[in-house]
Amino acid sequence: MTLSTTHLLDIDDLSAADVHAVLDRATALKAGTDDTRLPQRTLGMIFEKPSTRTRVSFETGMTRLGGHAVFLGPDDIHLGHGEPIADTSRALSRYVDAIMARLFDHADVEELAEYADVPVINGLTDDAHPCQTLADLLTICERFGFEDVQVAWVGDGNNVGQSFALGCALVGIDLVVATPDGYGMSQSVLDRAAALGSAPEIADTPESAVAGADVVYTDVFVSMGEEAEREEKLAAFDGYQVDAALLSNAKPGTKVMHCLPAHRGEEITHDVVESDRAIVWDQAENRLHAQNGLLVELLDAN
Repeated sequence: MTLSTTHLLDIDDLSAADVHAVLDRATALKAGTDDTRLPQRTLGMIFEKPSTRTRVSFETGMTRLGGHAVFLGPDDIHLGHGEPIADTSRALSRYVDAIMARLFDHADVEELAEYADVPVINGLTDDAHPCQTLADLLTICERFGFEDVQVAWVGDGNNVGQSFALGCALVGIDLVVATPDGYGMSQSVLDRAAALGSAPEIADTPESAVAGADVVYTDVFVSMGEEAEREEKLAAFDGYQVDAALLSNAKPGTKVMHCLPAHRGEEITHDVVESDRAIVWDQAENRLHAQNGLLVELLDAN
C-alpha cells in the first residue's frame, strides 16, 4: 500500500499527495500503460443500494487489473440482519483483499472499516461519495488542470456535493456553492474544507454562483430514500435547475457535470445533458479509471 490511509470512507481520508498519486495512477491506467497490477486479488462488493456505475465500474475495473469482484447484494449476505456488521467484516477479511460497500448509513461503513483487516472503500453512503469525487477531480484535471479553475455547485448540498467540496479543498479548486435554505452542506463538512485550506464560497443565487465558473455541477434534487419528500424538495429547489437560462449567466466555454443518473426536467434539462457543454459521460467513464487508480494504490505494494 502506498497511500497514507488504509480505508477510504470519505475523500479527506486521503492527503493532497494521496489524491494526486491516485489520479496519476488513474491517468496511467487509462492510457493503458500500467494495467494488470492486481492478479489473484478479490474485491468484495456489498450493496444495500442499487447502482449502475458503481457495480459495473468496480467489477470491470478488477477484471482489467487481473483480479476478481464478488457482488454481495442485500439478499446475499446478512449485513446488519442475522449477523452483526462487525462479524461480516471479520469474515470477509479472511476471503477478500478489499471491501467496497454501498450503504445507507455512514456509521455502517465506519463499523465495517473498524473490524476489517483489509481496506474498506466507501462506494456511497448518505453522507459521502468519495469515489465519485475522485472521478470528478480526474475529469476536471483532464480538461482544465487544478490551477485557476472555478466550479459552481448548484442544487442540493448532498453526499456527492459534500465529498466534492472536500476534494476541491484538497487540490485547490475554487468552489462556489448555491443551495436553497435548509439544503446546504453540513457545517462540519464546511469546517473540514476550511481546515484543508479552502472552504467553498456560499453564493446568494445560482446565477451569481455560475457567473465565473469553468464548470457547473449539479445532482438530483431527490436522492434515493427521499421519495416521501419529493414534492417538498422540488418546490424548495425552484430556480435551481441547470438549464439554458441559468447557463446564459456563465462563460461561453463553461462545462456541465452531473454524477448521474440525471432526472431530466428536474435538476437539469434534457437539452443541457445532450449539449456540447456536458461532460457527464467523461465523468461516468472516469469512475472506472479513478477507482482502478485507488485500488492499485491501496493494494499494490510495487
